[in-house]
Amino acid sequence: MTIRSLPALSPLTLAVQAFLLVGTLSLAAASYAATAPAAATRNVTWEDIANDHLTTKDVLQYGMGTNAQRWSPLAQVNDKNVFKLTPAWSYSFGDEKQRGQESQAIVSDGVVYVTGSYSRVFALDAKTGKRLWTYNHRLPDNIRPCCDVVNRGAAIYGDKIYFGTLDARLVALDKNTGKVVWNKKFGDHAAGYTMTGAPVLIKDKTSGKVLLIHGSSGDEFGVVGQLFARDPDTGEEVWMRPFVEGHMGRLNGKDSTTTGDVKAPSWPDDPTTETGKVEAWSHGGGAPWQSASFDPETNTIIVGAGNPGPWNTWARTSKDGNPHDYDSLYTSGQVGVDPSTGEVKWFYQHTPNDAWDFSGNNELVLFDYKDKDGKTVKATGHADRNGFFYVVDRNNGKLQNAFPFVDNITWASHIDLKTGKPVENPGQRPAKPLPGETKGKSVEVSPPFLGGKNWNPMAYSQDTGLFYIPGNQWKEEYWTEEVNYKKGSAYLGMGFRIKRMYDDHVGSLRAMNPTTGKVVWEHKEALPLWAGVLATKGNLVFTGTGDGFLKAFDAKTGAELWKFQTGSGIVSPPITWEQDGEQYVGVTVGYGGAVPLWGGDMAELTKPVAQGGSFWVFKIPSWDQQTAKR
Repeated sequence: MTIRSLPALSPLTLAVQAFLLVGTLSLAAASYAATAPAAATRNVTWEDIANDHLTTKDVLQYGMGTNAQRWSPLAQVNDKNVFKLTPAWSYSFGDEKQRGQESQAIVSDGVVYVTGSYSRVFALDAKTGKRLWTYNHRLPDNIRPCCDVVNRGAAIYGDKIYFGTLDARLVALDKNTGKVVWNKKFGDHAAGYTMTGAPVLIKDKTSGKVLLIHGSSGDEFGVVGQLFARDPDTGEEVWMRPFVEGHMGRLNGKDSTTTGDVKAPSWPDDPTTETGKVEAWSHGGGAPWQSASFDPETNTIIVGAGNPGPWNTWARTSKDGNPHDYDSLYTSGQVGVDPSTGEVKWFYQHTPNDAWDFSGNNELVLFDYKDKDGKTVKATGHADRNGFFYVVDRNNGKLQNAFPFVDNITWASHIDLKTGKPVENPGQRPAKPLPGETKGKSVEVSPPFLGGKNWNPMAYSQDTGLFYIPGNQWKEEYWTEEVNYKKGSAYLGMGFRIKRMYDDHVGSLRAMNPTTGKVVWEHKEALPLWAGVLATKGNLVFTGTGDGFLKAFDAKTGAELWKFQTGSGIVSPPITWEQDGEQYVGVTVGYGGAVPLWGGDMAELTKPVAQGGSFWVFKIPSWDQQTAKR
């Protein structure tokens, strides 16, 4: 499949139109429906959220804690009895609105809250699966989702839950009834602004205020990425921070400071434009479309900044200039943000002047380790789309370690630990088209733009000290094309086709040591891995597969211990919680996401996978609980 920047009807445009054709069928439907008023549940406090990674009866935050480790101290289900895991219930999202289901559910006070495709929310009884209420957001017919009509989850605080919509809104719902409390528009959806990531809650140590944090999506349409902080009670904006250097932020409704240098030297000048910068600067991407992590000790929001716009590196380089002279700040990297003001505290860039859409959005997992001198380092762990795993000091953004987590990386030989920069291999930045031609010479690149790992989050085990990374082994043909910005159209300037690397597998779940870069074990899957990972104290690692299995592995050895066929591909992160003395494992099911739309040969590979939309829950049967406790 070839994506061109300015065709009359690009594959991206056709994909959007396909979504809209289905989406318009629901416009007459009610935006809110309930089966019966739910019993009032207790309000969620900040202390509940701050302890989410320690407690077992709730799952209150995307990432299963502000540290995003996706680690549970539950061990009732373990490597000795997981073979007894059995479906407890499943709930179908119903109707024709299937597509990709990438949501991580949250659980509070006996209720599961799970989002679905096309900006929907379901509240379900956590023990029985009975529907308590449903919210269906009314979507306009000109939304611009790049990579399927997905939603990755909700946040919860007080008596409300919060989620983002495909028409660039953040919505607060009463968690007991599903009724809208407030609805805030943050961008022009016709220009490409949207929201697919889960918002998160943090507490600013300086002011003592709890803030709702969310980002925007839309880099492929030429938006300027923005991170927002809101009052969770009213939805009012507290601050906004753009992630393109030289763009102005806001604080309390007024202009605050520019991001980085006001002259934006990491982007080329162009005296012929109104801004004095190249066209790309006005549409420069950097969208923080995944969920942020939060370090309460240093009072820092840590979030990934997306790819620059357009993908074409030459549009962000001066005429006849060198791409290495223009880093396209603050894109394709990780950012430490002050929660009081929205100011950038530090920034580390994984891919300067990103020519490959490697982005930097993948989750930032907060963990501690001891270095060779025995000193504890408080770090972020990040498996980037560019194929390298990064360990960064979360106090200051300084690189500590970097190593490959997938095979056959071609764009760079390694990451220089002294400079923090990649050492690029020659010929891997696709050349400009020759005079009189509309496309440049094709090069073969690995990883492709879909990444060594994409958005699907990894897990970190506090017992083994290993990261469990759901990666993919593939490559692409890649070439430059002409590019100009047009509102609402794809802003890429690149063509591509994703191809196999190996004949027997694409997906590769790897257990890796973050201090040595050693692969401890690997599990291979024929189809791409697009699901998240969960690790538990029961010496288990859970993930889902493209052909519909939820699987459990021995966390130390990688032995496959259990699997269950759910009926559709899994492209979401599993969770676990405890209720009435029993451990439950839940996962959202329904195939879709970027691979079927953008995957080239990989899209063909996944055509047999059935679509779906449901939430599955498993536990050890009640009659076997005494055995389970042994």
